[in-house]
Amino acid sequence: MIVELNGLAGVGKLTIGRIVAQSLDARLIDNHTIYDPAFATTDFGSEEFRKTVRAVRAIVFDRATHLPGSTPILLTIAPGRDRNWGEEWQDAIRRLADARGVPLYGVHLRCAPAELARRIADPGRAGTRKLTDAAVLAHGAERPVLLDHCDRRFDLDITALSAAEAAEAILRWVRGEAG
Repeated sequence: MIVELNGLAGVGKLTIGRIVAQSLDARLIDNHTIYDPAFATTDFGSEEFRKTVRAVRAIVFDRATHLPGSTPILLTIAPGRDRNWGEEWQDAIRRLADARGVPLYGVHLRCAPAELARRIADPGRAGTRKLTDAAVLAHGAERPVLLDHCDRRFDLDITALSAAEAAEAILRWVRGEAG
C-alpha cells in the first residue's frame, strides 16, 4: 500500500507521517526528500527548479518501485498554487502505485487557519527549508487538495488533535476500522 498524506505547509504531515510510517513499518518519503535538492541548487518556481524536482522524483519513485510489494510507503505532499504541477504529482503517484500493484490511500490533513498559522511559525521548522511565514498561506485554503487519483480518500481535521491522535485515526482508517 501507499499512503499519501496531503496538506498545507505546517499542518503536521511529516510529524504525523513518522508515527504512521513507524506503526506500519513503512518507508517514509517526505516531500522535502524530493524538493530539498531543488531548493538548494535552483531558484524556487523556476523551470530549473521543476526539472530538478522531476529528476529527483524519478529516481526516488524508481527505487520505490523496486521495493517489495509488501513494504508500505508513506508519502507526504503539499498542494501548490499551480494546479498543473499538482496534477503532474498526482499522475506520478498513481503510476507509482500501479507499478507496485498496490492500493493508494489519500489522506487530506487540514486544520483551522489560526492553528495552522501557529504551527507554521513553530521555531522547530527554522533551518529546515520548510515554510515558516504564515502570511504565505493567506490564500492557502483555496489550494485544491488533489486526491482523485487515490483508491480511498480520508479527510481529517486535526485542529484539536495531537500528532499521535491524528496518526491513530489514520491507522484505524487504513486498517479498515473506520471510514
